[in-house]
Amino acid sequence: MKDREYNYWLSNINNIGPKKIDYLLDYYGSSEEVYKASDDSINEAIKLAMKEGIVRFSKKDADNIRDYKNPERIHMEYNVLLEKGIKFITKLDEEYPKKLRPLYNGPFSLYIKGKLPHIERKILAIVGTRNASAYGMELTKYFSQSLAASGVGIISGLARGIDTCAHKGALEVSGLTYGVLGCGIDICYPRENIDIYMEMQNHGAVISEYPPGEKPYASNFPMRNRIISGLSDGILVIEAKEKSGSLITVDMGLEQGKDIYAIPGRITDALSIGCNNLIKMGAKLVGSPDDILVELLTNYDNNHKSNDNSQLTKNMTEEEILVYESIALEPTNIEEIVRNTSIPISDLMEHLLKLELRDMIKQPYKNFYMKSNL
Repeated sequence: MKDREYNYWLSNINNIGPKKIDYLLDYYGSSEEVYKASDDSINEAIKLAMKEGIVRFSKKDADNIRDYKNPERIHMEYNVLLEKGIKFITKLDEEYPKKLRPLYNGPFSLYIKGKLPHIERKILAIVGTRNASAYGMELTKYFSQSLAASGVGIISGLARGIDTCAHKGALEVSGLTYGVLGCGIDICYPRENIDIYMEMQNHGAVISEYPPGEKPYASNFPMRNRIISGLSDGILVIEAKEKSGSLITVDMGLEQGKDIYAIPGRITDALSIGCNNLIKMGAKLVGSPDDILVELLTNYDNNHKSNDNSQLTKNMTEEEILVYESIALEPTNIEEIVRNTSIPISDLMEHLLKLELRDMIKQPYKNFYMKSNL
């Protein structure tokens, strides 16, 4: 077998995770030597690890190592990866991301569809709740679009809600985005994100430490968060409850020395508690994409304002601008718009229709309007 086939074998032995793999490689020197080791030798290596408290092996680990020594099966499975356009790399390869090497219990191997980010490219993780508000989703797309258009790669977990909007925003401006899965690389989860899953393979990459066919078990998702934070240069949190799963990514990012950014919200909003608490604990309060760009990009022009609406409203009448500026990123009732603008309802409806046709606003539900672009 080839070196990568030995590495593939070692990374897919049942119940042999990154810590155990690292120990076996330290003990034997290479995946090939682990493969060629006798049963007695493997048992001795495991006993030594247990005796010295290096790694905790189970009684079945030696059997698992022995039982998976099937060269025909390994060769076939590895070739299937190549046929499906799935790249397989390990810590033993130069292509393995440098940002992941220092991680405690970092993944031994990665499966990739697409291209990993260049080491020089700045990457921002955008995370948040799966049950995002209309305001949170629009805000996420806005930030993602602005950051991606400035050359920052966007990384997230391809989950519903904030993750989905982060990926979408980057793709809408032809930016780069990276999705880290909590399942096999060949499984799009949730299925509804299949278009994003396919498109990001040409504008970034889909990444997983789990082999093809691995189901999206709940226990996989906290583990994948260390890859999201590990590959990033900073983490932006948009809408998170007090005990949101996205805060796991933040905890891992703090351990890795990453910058944490958070967008504040109303103190009465449950989806804002997580972000507001992060700010109280020292996360950087963010009011616009510029607040992040000035820190990530050395030569970023601080005089540039990514939320400048002058071009957007350039060919609009005064009344249209008044209507547009009275509408927020969160749904605004038409009665409130009437109060804020004092425009007769018949004229107001005409202005709202024009703004909708220009894709500047949208109606998430009847008689409520919100901005679709900033």
